Amino acid sequence: MAARTILGIDPGLANTGWGIVRQSGSRLECVAYGCVSTPAGVELSRRLAKIHEQIDAVISHFGPTCLGIETVWFGQNITAAFATGQARGAALVACAQHGLSVGEFTPRQIKMAVVGTGTADKAQVQYMVKKLLSLQVEPKPDHASDALAAAICYTTHEGFGGAGGADALAKLEARGRVMAGAGTGGPAGAAARKILEEGAR
Repeated sequence: MAARTILGIDPGLANTGWGIVRQSGSRLECVAYGCVSTPAGVELSRRLAKIHEQIDAVISHFGPTCLGIETVWFGQNITAAFATGQARGAALVACAQHGLSVGEFTPRQIKMAVVGTGTADKAQVQYMVKKLLSLQVEPKPDHASDALAAAICYTTHEGFGGAGGADALAKLEARGRVMAGAGTGGPAGAAARKILEEGAR
């Protein structure tokens, strides 16, 4: 398999996490990750515009060709689900404008791909993302960690396909065949922070 760069997104109106993972065969490298935050007191249209513009900036800088994004889980809070759906739409428009191939996954699918159980909590997801990507620290905030998990899920569902994907992920964990990532440190991380700092306010 040729190397490719995958964008992961954990959508949310208040916080939209994003993560960039580079894949070469069964080797995964964390390039950068971050979070687009919008304050509650700002007009909705401006909050959605900020999400769109900053995700667009991330795509323009890192050049991913595919996307793993979490679907909306309604649960018991319908109002929060609709807000998440709006943020998700703003991010998806930016991805569509760049022609990214999209993989949509439920929270359960993402947890299964990364942790091995669909009922894993956020702490378990953060721990496994750190382990699978050989990061020195657990990625924070958890929105960014969830975004990296969505990108990893894309490699198991789309990159290797079906049961083969699960086998490939198991090999990643067992053999440590992953590359150390930069998180928000190093040149790539600095570039990511600059994008967010210069993005729409």
